[in-house]
Amino acid sequence: MAQQHLDPTDPTAEVVTGDALAGYLRTHATEFLRALRLHRETGGATGSGEESVDAARALRRSARRISGSLHTYRPLLDPAWSESMRPELAWLSGTLALEHAYEARLERLLQALHRLSGAAAFPEQVTVSGGPAAAPPERGNLTVGAAERGNLTVGAAKAGALLDRQLTLARTRAHSTALQALGSSRFHAVADKVAVLASEVPLTPTATTTDLRPLAGAARERLTDAITALPLLTAGHPYNAEALIHGLSPDPSPHPQDGPWHQVRLLLRLHRYAREVLDAGTPVDVRLLTAGQALNRHRDASEAAAAAAQAARTPRIAPATAYALGVLHADQRHEVEAARFAFQRAWQREAVETI
Repeated sequence: MAQQHLDPTDPTAEVVTGDALAGYLRTHATEFLRALRLHRETGGATGSGEESVDAARALRRSARRISGSLHTYRPLLDPAWSESMRPELAWLSGTLALEHAYEARLERLLQALHRLSGAAAFPEQVTVSGGPAAAPPERGNLTVGAAERGNLTVGAAKAGALLDRQLTLARTRAHSTALQALGSSRFHAVADKVAVLASEVPLTPTATTTDLRPLAGAARERLTDAITALPLLTAGHPYNAEALIHGLSPDPSPHPQDGPWHQVRLLLRLHRYAREVLDAGTPVDVRLLTAGQALNRHRDASEAAAAAAQAARTPRIAPATAYALGVLHADQRHEVEAARFAFQRAWQREAVETI
């Protein structure tokens, strides 16, 4: 039988109080400390093994959940403590995520270059982490003919080498930044506060008798409002020509269409964490996971496209290299559109099944 998830808008559902929040925060504070210990035992920021990577991921995971819960349920927590803790956890999570992000971006772009210059111009199915996702019926009218593929093959190797240099340098710098962060007094102060949180949660005097559901419902409302403002009609089509207009312009600012989608990704994460507090011990809703995976892929493709565009602005590169980077950029913008399409389908399914 499927697990039942608590609907925060259902007035007949069981009341969930601040005690559940305290238990959730203690659990993830303990996970943070366990991950920190493992991270140090496996070499810390200098470690490169699988255990060290897993420990860093666990640190980010617990830090995000603590920070997100402090945001959603802040009326039930000591305000001075909460407002000082949240930005520090966000700083730590973001700092630790950078190195992995550059590594994954490089891998994504090199795989796309290989695919684009190989026998098949585009895959027949777009995938999301954890399994296949619904893809548009077409990939648009961006095709690579025989002559163009020859030019692409010539430029792909040099484009790959250029991206490798740029993103490896960025990854190295991110690694150094993480190393410095984990040895800083700022980090030790955060770790000390999390250690205290593992045993003592600074709730307000009325928190243990206050229902959490209205606050969780507010988190969902913020998410649904942000989704309502998205151009989902455009996302329901396989090709959005406007997504390519600004791609290789001299302006290095982020793509104008992407910001609202990135915001929805963050709000969906907060909604998931709020649900986790209410649904303690219940597996996360698969529909929310699917929607979140689509938005993660959207973020990854958007940032990969920006990296390709940035590389294409490198002075004095060969025309074949610039051509390969342009095709690569367009390909990743198509991946952005595919991810939006997949999110639309996942969210509509989630919305219908919760009515």
